[in-house]
Amino acid sequence: MGESRIAPRAAAFAVWYLRAVAFVNFLSAVWVSLGQDVRRHNQENLFTPYLLTAGFASGVFTAFLAVTMRRRKRAAWILNLVLAGAFLTLFALAMLLPEIRRYPQNWVSLGLTASFVGALLAGRREFYAKGDRSNPKLAAAVAAGGGLAASLLAALLVTVTNQAADAGRSTFASRWWYGTLRLVSVAADDSRFPGLSTPTWVDVAVNVMSTALVLGVLYAAFRSRRAVDPLGPEDEKRLRELLERHGERDSLGYFALRREKSVVWSPTGKAAVAYRVVGGVSLAAGDPLGDPEAWPGAIEPWLAQARAHGWIPAVMGASEEAGTVYARHGLDALELGDEAVVEVAEFTLEGRAMRTVRQACNRVRRAGYTVRIRRHEDIPADEMTHLVRRADDWRDGATERGFSMALGRLGDAGDGRCVMLECHDAEGRLRALLSFVPWGPEGLSLDLMRRDRDSDNGLMEFMVIELLRRAHEIGITQVSLNFAMFRSVFERGARLGAGPVLRLWRSLLSFFSRWWQIESLYRANAKYRPIWEPRFLLFEKSADLPRIGLAAARAEGFLGGLSSDSRRPPGGRARRRLVRAIARRRSALDGGPPCSSEAESLGEEPRGRFGNAASVRARRRRADGNPTTGPTAPGLPKWLHRRQLENRG
Repeated sequence: MGESRIAPRAAAFAVWYLRAVAFVNFLSAVWVSLGQDVRRHNQENLFTPYLLTAGFASGVFTAFLAVTMRRRKRAAWILNLVLAGAFLTLFALAMLLPEIRRYPQNWVSLGLTASFVGALLAGRREFYAKGDRSNPKLAAAVAAGGGLAASLLAALLVTVTNQAADAGRSTFASRWWYGTLRLVSVAADDSRFPGLSTPTWVDVAVNVMSTALVLGVLYAAFRSRRAVDPLGPEDEKRLRELLERHGERDSLGYFALRREKSVVWSPTGKAAVAYRVVGGVSLAAGDPLGDPEAWPGAIEPWLAQARAHGWIPAVMGASEEAGTVYARHGLDALELGDEAVVEVAEFTLEGRAMRTVRQACNRVRRAGYTVRIRRHEDIPADEMTHLVRRADDWRDGATERGFSMALGRLGDAGDGRCVMLECHDAEGRLRALLSFVPWGPEGLSLDLMRRDRDSDNGLMEFMVIELLRRAHEIGITQVSLNFAMFRSVFERGARLGAGPVLRLWRSLLSFFSRWWQIESLYRANAKYRPIWEPRFLLFEKSADLPRIGLAAARAEGFLGGLSSDSRRPPGGRARRRLVRAIARRRSALDGGPPCSSEAESLGEEPRGRFGNAASVRARRRRADGNPTTGPTAPGLPKWLHRRQLENRG
């Protein structure tokens, strides 16, 4: 058997050894008799294998090592080799003593420990994932700062709960030293601490703090590298060149220009994968940019880079064409939903199915609303500053959202080809905004949707219809609107003859639609009778899906402060309240209070949206529904964004 086959099996054995030991440790923590038996076999002249000790803390520690070893972390391999190697050496020396080697259990423990060390050495090449260079310093800081804080907290607990009759004999130094010993060991010698008697729960709480501190230090030492070379001016220039040649393939393509992303290029430079690292997940969005024939040349180094740093590779919102290519490189696919694409030439307001939209548009038009359509490059700097200010005022909350379906920099000088729709009421006051990014030379993809809630209902429908009706003015033939998650479930689950599983799944999604826009986004998009194009989530292992979902939620800004995209004005809550108060005052002077929500008929902020490309005319699946809504637009915080625009103007 060649070395190429031995190394993966040895690495797998090392991981499964740690998993088995962690399982026994956890089981012995809750199974009293088993825990007593394990402790009895690990005292005096009896020894258990490496890391096998009854208890919850030891189980957590071993499980953490198993997880990091499974992710092929080099630092975890080094730590296990040092600890297990030292334990094996001391164990082997102890076996020279007759009173030690006479127990068969010790020979079994020695054999298992030696097997684990041998597996580490044989599988050393499988543990290649690099950590961040700052990890040692961070781990030392966590150990020092966390240790000091935990010891002081332990001393405080001991002081408050001291039940000794002669408590006056104890000093703060002795209480602090007692708590510190409890942190670094399971028990402390009570005879050395006169005047101290604490309840059992205090000792347990201190031991839990110790476990948490150890895990914090380990996490800091083993964490993955956060980012690699964010998008620079030269990369952005090259990406724009790819978009000029192949931008019509994917409506998500332009969003690859978000500047917090990184990019991996194919050797020929004809294709690229744009991604962002979030929580140890290398998260790409949409299809690779460039020539499809060169896509594998960009996908392979992206996957290699993810493995080298211990990242989990994942792709959000890939088309069927790109999903097929990714699948050839070992990724599995899960259908997320469908994107709504409207072809201008085939769109019509005629017919009974469009009566609701037609009536809403006519009502808004009779109320005196008008729509102005311009490229961003045609908007003067002072007007753009005003539009950005109004868009910020109408944003729902301080959290910026967007990663895969929003550009995040309204009014940037480099996005002159984007299209802005401005809706004014009969008195000339600005009431709503829509912004679209280019999708090739003849397409648009929805980026931003904001409106004043004081305006009439049906405003967004009116603006979308105006864009479709006047698309010839800016040379547009197709428009990508919103993304409807699990659309096929709602559509097929409502049909006659749908199975019980499908009906149950539809009912479950409808229930969760009370809090998240799932069914409502589907029906909102369906109102325009679009072409539905499927979008997929791509991943390597099903076990990684929860972590990928969490990373995607953070990247899109749904988890607030956990996301690095959740940019807020400096100064805490008081500063944010001041910003909102100023916005409300300015809006009142302009003609009405700002709206905290941006959805139209649904009255809530839309949460999801992907773009599309590949064969737009290949599929013609139609459906009825309710008026559409769109996403919020992420970007710079209000105060910084306005300052940049004012300086540029």
